[in-house]
Amino acid sequence: MGLREKFGRSLRLGMVGGGPDSWIGQMHRGAAEMDGWFRATAGVFSSDAARSRAAGVALGLDPARSYGDVAEMLKAEAARADRIDAVAIMTPNDTHYAYAAAALDAGFDVICDKPVTHDFSQACDLVARTRNQGRLFAIAHGYSAYPMTRHARQLVREGAIGKVRMVQVEYIQSGLATRLEDGPQNSRLRWLFDPERSGLALVMSAIGCHAQHLASFVSGLQVARLAADVGTLLQGRKVVDHVSALIEFAGGARGTFTANQAAAGSENDIRLRVYGERGMLDWSHHDASYLKLALMGEPARIIGRGDTHLPPDIIALGRTPRGHPEGLREAFANIYAELAQERMARELGEPVAELPYPRIEDGARTMAFIEACLASQAQGTWVDVAKLPLG
Repeated sequence: MGLREKFGRSLRLGMVGGGPDSWIGQMHRGAAEMDGWFRATAGVFSSDAARSRAAGVALGLDPARSYGDVAEMLKAEAARADRIDAVAIMTPNDTHYAYAAAALDAGFDVICDKPVTHDFSQACDLVARTRNQGRLFAIAHGYSAYPMTRHARQLVREGAIGKVRMVQVEYIQSGLATRLEDGPQNSRLRWLFDPERSGLALVMSAIGCHAQHLASFVSGLQVARLAADVGTLLQGRKVVDHVSALIEFAGGARGTFTANQAAAGSENDIRLRVYGERGMLDWSHHDASYLKLALMGEPARIIGRGDTHLPPDIIALGRTPRGHPEGLREAFANIYAELAQERMARELGEPVAELPYPRIEDGARTMAFIEACLASQAQGTWVDVAKLPLG
């Protein structure tokens, strides 16, 4: 009998943000419910109480569980016999820390969009709260949950390419290639172009954090120090749209990092290359179902999602045969599924497998990386990346 059958039900999810017209809301709801591990049960969908309640009803929630604000939801759900099990947060960046802290304090697990907090100090606080209260905390770094990025991670750990020597990662977009801030503004654009709300560096909050996490996730290495160029490609822009960095990982491996949202013509292009003593791995989001493995003295191999020779845990991350496209929603679903499996195993008193979904500690390392990039730009030197407090 499987975990879900033993547990007897899907986990109940409370949504914070992501109303009926929200792309990211549709992504989270679809991913959470895709394999039946979660059911969206309650939520807060707007800072306006009436609109929030109406949005919940429009999404098919019980009107009694369509709440006017987060505090109301957490209090009411904590008192219910059929309370929610976890809270998913997909609101503007400057609200993530407060909502996550409140959810943890109320006794709920958390799935949070990036960036998890405004700074490293807040992220360390969430690490401590999560550990002290025995909760689970996942971050929506979907690119790390594709079958082929998971297989790349596995190959590195098995020594397929030998000791890692160099990592190259980039995430290039064109979304800010024009001056959107000078045009008509909606609520999203207003907070996005407000440096106090969007984060320490917009490009890092939006996409760079995914690249940084993916590089460490696959290579198994944490960034020890860096030298960064932080700024904007569009003159007069008040938010950061470009970050490049030279990287040194713990243990001595080197790397390069680039995140840019103002590259005209680019289309959500994230790419990772990991070079070892014996060969290299190459993955691109534009061809996400395939992974290139090139070893010295051997023909290069293209490994595809669904190949029958793949390990069972990698095959299980996909849902359709090779050649049928899968994407970001399915990757998000893998994160939701893994958190659910760990939660159910804990409650059933069963052994908890080591599941590689992105956790709050990863979010804290991202904030340390961002702060180091900014410090390096300000000082014009290499800067050490802060480490997580012990414990």
